[in-house]
Amino acid sequence: MHPAFTALAMFAASSLPLTAETLSADVWADNWFEMRINGQQVAQDSVPITTERSFNAESFTFEAERPFVIGLVAKDFKENDTGLEYIGSRRQQMGDGGVILQIMDAAGELVAVSNDGWQCRVIHAAPLDKSCEDQADPVAGKGACTFESSEEPDGWDTADFDASDWPNANVYSASEVGPKDGYDDIDWSDGAELIWGPDLEQSNTVLCRLIVE
Repeated sequence: MHPAFTALAMFAASSLPLTAETLSADVWADNWFEMRINGQQVAQDSVPITTERSFNAESFTFEAERPFVIGLVAKDFKENDTGLEYIGSRRQQMGDGGVILQIMDAAGELVAVSNDGWQCRVIHAAPLDKSCEDQADPVAGKGACTFESSEEPDGWDTADFDASDWPNANVYSASEVGPKDGYDDIDWSDGAELIWGPDLEQSNTVLCRLIVE
């Protein structure tokens, strides 16, 4: 083959547009999640977070071109900014969270799993004093029931965002999280771990991101 033709063929091949691949994902969350790819939503928990004991797993497919950014919004249920649930009842308590995820390609090869390689930022933490859950009349922002809350940073789930100061995800065991209702329906990879913010009870809304090369 003539060298010039070879070079031309190589140039043509390199100029072809990249095609997206179809990927499959499994996610279990306590209580709710939304998953985005490069800032665009590809899945959302089908069970509303307001559903009592809304533990469930979701399996779905999406298309993406590598590299891409996974943005995961994970929320534990809270009645208000106290961070408590069942307020005013004998069951009044702080909830606890946890999320696990795995993504595979069409050949069944692992593309990504939740582990401490993710970066996670807590945007709602409450109560900052855990004695709040024992208050007879807990009021958000008063006494032991203080909280910290912030909006999602612009573009946090895209490649241009600088997350260098975000901490790594905290990893928890199944015994610590107590996953149920859908968790056992998934054949989880050995590398997939339950992740959350620094405190399973106080971290109520967590943003987690990962760049998949």
